[in-house]
Amino acid sequence: MEERPFLYVCPTCSTEQEPGGVTRGTLEVVIEELPSAWPEAPATSPAFLTSFLPVGDPRHLPPLAVGGTPLMEVPRLRKELGMGALWLKDDSRNPSGSTKDRASLLVTAKATEWGVDTLATASTGNAATALAALAAATGLRAVVFVPATAPPAKLVQMLSYGATVLPVAGTYDDAFELSLAACARFSWLNRNTAYNPFTIEGKKTAALEIIAAMAPELPDAVVIPAGDGVITAGLAKGFADLERSGLIAHRPRLVVVQPEGSAAIATALRDGSPGVTPVPDAASVADSLVVAAPRNATLCLRDVRASGGSGVIVTDASILAAIPRLARLTGIFAEPAAAAALAGLETAIAEGLVAHDERVVLMITGTGLKDIASARRGIHMPDPIEPDLDSVETALARSCDEV
Repeated sequence: MEERPFLYVCPTCSTEQEPGGVTRGTLEVVIEELPSAWPEAPATSPAFLTSFLPVGDPRHLPPLAVGGTPLMEVPRLRKELGMGALWLKDDSRNPSGSTKDRASLLVTAKATEWGVDTLATASTGNAATALAALAAATGLRAVVFVPATAPPAKLVQMLSYGATVLPVAGTYDDAFELSLAACARFSWLNRNTAYNPFTIEGKKTAALEIIAAMAPELPDAVVIPAGDGVITAGLAKGFADLERSGLIAHRPRLVVVQPEGSAAIATALRDGSPGVTPVPDAASVADSLVVAAPRNATLCLRDVRASGGSGVIVTDASILAAIPRLARLTGIFAEPAAAAALAGLETAIAEGLVAHDERVVLMITGTGLKDIASARRGIHMPDPIEPDLDSVETALARSCDEV
């Protein structure tokens, strides 16, 4: 079907949609002509983006550089894990501090192209801040529905960007349903994950950057924290487009990581189930990964299985422990959802899903500055000392003993 504003899902399949359930009839963007060679332009440039994304006029792109984040070699973490070919894709360096900026870049570009002045989204926090940032840069209005329990730093961030913030006394799933109803009533463009097809398309740019940075080699596996499953589907779409264009010979395996309190997708992958079973009262320290019924489960399961990938489940304790470990060994301070990638990699190695000699990329999806309170739970805060050298020596000796 032809692209048009406010077309989100298949009109036929969506008639079977259940409130609060997995999205029925998720659409995918198909670009008929893809480049057969890498554009000679930076990944954040209009020339690069319009080569791979459905944006006809580069002037519609927001004037805020999104993407182009580093694929980092991490020698100390490699040594710690015994993996000589490990990289981190540090998407915490995006403008609002998360991978979600990639989706919002494209959705705001389409809003500008279509002449829409108000966008809305439901979010646990990061998608809302991403939309708020890109809308602010573009001069559009952003209305965001977030659980009232979202981390304060994320609420402050989206309010600072000038978004209309509507904290919902309920879950992310409640916020999602409310945003659908509000967009229908007020004719706002909906940016919701796994509902607006351009969210998946925007997130594929991370896959393009990974492959461009590693060429001529390819990763064997990419480890991805997952909530609704859209980042996973976005990466899969990027790898699929590159395979179709002839720029890669095959796609890497996708390894999905979810916390044990919100693991609908990973559980389905491990059980071989055709679909997911919603998790009542889903909860985790990794707020960005908490969702009862993953909206993009259908595409995520399809894409992970097509890649020969797998799902792993990690504890909140392992996620909290991974935050300072990742920071100490790489210099990257990640929020819980992003640190889950490291916890997931270690679980995948222990379960034989990833080998030590494989080329592996970890997706670091958000900065730790978004949730200081959770990060603090994984460290020991030292007591104040007196302003004299004897106190310094005592504190240093205590510090050495603790190490």
